[in-house]
Amino acid sequence: MIENLETLEALSKHGTMLAASTELRISQSAVSKRIAVLEKYYDRKLIQRKGRRVELTQHGKRLINRISPMLSEIRDLFADEDFSGSGELTIGVSDAILSSWGPRVFHRVQSQLPDVRFTFHTHRTPAVLDRIRSGEFMAGVCTGSDRLDTDLQSEVLAQEPMVIIPSGQGVLDWDKRSPLDVISIEDYSGAWRSFRTEVRRLQIRRAVSLESFFSVAQMAIAGWGHGMVPIGVAETLGVPSERLINLGDEGLVRPVRFVARKSTYGVPVVASFYECMRAELNAIDF
Repeated sequence: MIENLETLEALSKHGTMLAASTELRISQSAVSKRIAVLEKYYDRKLIQRKGRRVELTQHGKRLINRISPMLSEIRDLFADEDFSGSGELTIGVSDAILSSWGPRVFHRVQSQLPDVRFTFHTHRTPAVLDRIRSGEFMAGVCTGSDRLDTDLQSEVLAQEPMVIIPSGQGVLDWDKRSPLDVISIEDYSGAWRSFRTEVRRLQIRRAVSLESFFSVAQMAIAGWGHGMVPIGVAETLGVPSERLINLGDEGLVRPVRFVARKSTYGVPVVASFYECMRAELNAIDF
């Protein structure tokens, strides 16, 4: 029964049989069979098709709301034993981190925890948080404010400065008393929500929004406009530091956070990973 409920949970997250089967590593027909067993057991329709997508019925949504916390607790049940000092640690990471300085830092951390197998998954911050809540990830390294994540426990590991890449990597003579139009990340990003007040204070106006900081940087490099990105993204793409306008001194930074469920925060391997990450990021001169 548990695996059938987990299948319904996967469908509620992904919305397609294919994505649910991929996550669960089973066939699409197996997904259908598990849902059929649940519907027969509860004598209720739990899913409905909308074109190529699958949506939960009202009965399905009510069931998911009840069982999701229970499934997370079950996943945590043996966490202290299974993750005492070895085993596999599944970590969700914001895509801009895993695409820039993250791999170097994680490699150094892994060398300090040789008995732990690291498995990384990259997503946008909201998706990382959702998968931590569900128990799919043991921990996450993501960006943005923690004001909306009261059900999770998080600590700020570092403050990564935001920078402006001048359009075409030219020279930007910016009078800070005048508004500056930039390309930057869109509203859904945890990073944007964390520093949008500071953006207004500095009279920086987002003229174009994109879904990826790397896309923002590439557009700026190509000359489509000034791009505002984390410094790690600019450095990864080889933008000369003398061309960048560093906004960190003006207080415009994105918080880099370590996040876990409160029930797993004290698990030894999670605590060790956190301490190693904190030490490594403290040594980085952003």
